[in-house]
Amino acid sequence: MWPLLRKLLFGLEAERAHHLVFWLAKGLDKIGLWRDAPPSVAPLTVWNIRFAHPVGLAAGLDKNGELLNLWRHLGFAFVEVGTVTPRPQPGNPPPRLFRIPAEEALLNRMGFNNKGAYHLAARLEKRPPDLIVGINIGKNKDTPLHEAAKDYAEAFRVLRDLGDFFVLNISSPNTPGLQTLQTREHIYRILEAVSPWNRANRPILLKLSPDLSEEEIQRVGEAAQMAGVVGFVAGNTTTSIRYPDLGEGGVSGRPLQPLRQRLIRALNPFGLPIIGVGGIFSSEDVREALQTGATLVEVYTALVYRGPSLLQSLLYSFRTP
Repeated sequence: MWPLLRKLLFGLEAERAHHLVFWLAKGLDKIGLWRDAPPSVAPLTVWNIRFAHPVGLAAGLDKNGELLNLWRHLGFAFVEVGTVTPRPQPGNPPPRLFRIPAEEALLNRMGFNNKGAYHLAARLEKRPPDLIVGINIGKNKDTPLHEAAKDYAEAFRVLRDLGDFFVLNISSPNTPGLQTLQTREHIYRILEAVSPWNRANRPILLKLSPDLSEEEIQRVGEAAQMAGVVGFVAGNTTTSIRYPDLGEGGVSGRPLQPLRQRLIRALNPFGLPIIGVGGIFSSEDVREALQTGATLVEVYTALVYRGPSLLQSLLYSFRTP
């Protein structure tokens, strides 16, 4: 039924379709439809966490942790919720999400729209006990850059006992100035603020931009290692690909494939686990990312274009001899 449903959804403005799908899915969740656990087809252990397989859901789709039972039911080994900020914020004005079907891409300028750390904490108190959840955190738009570390620390403080791992988003192109946090000084400052609250030693990762130069990746990677970061998310959306008719924003989907691979390769020398994100549409894409150096992968845009059967096709190669 997906081709018909996709046709109906693509007849709506992109963000309106997103809200409609969430509304329907939450209704079905209330009657207990989503109960199956993900298949353990290729188990692996990373950061002392056992994953059923390497494929998870990227941050941005379920910012407020509303459909955790659904993602588990569809077969995701883990879900990254957020980006969440300490205080609720509406994000940028709409329209702010656009499809580019010919290239299986999305452009967004959402701007960390979310209901805040305390709301997410309440949602995660009821999370499925066997679902691995990563929490992606960022700063509020109106927080000055020189005080950004306080926002990351506050969000982490509120959520520290509710996530299996945490991702510091310092690379979104849709919050003014955020990408300037991808420097040694800011990384040290943020980790210094977060670390006192991390008594349980939760894994902390950095999410980086695929638009960084080789020299910038080297400096950021060295700083991350020294600061105690234990992994990377490679990477965020790109602004190097533009669609002038749609305005500013970050692009995700198929066009990110070469940028994702480049970022993974550049981060390999640091010897830390990498979550590969960007243009994961097939089992071949999964295999390519893993062979290049990723330990795990995440999807988002492919789910919009391929629908709920996506996971089964991504895991196909793990099920065949």
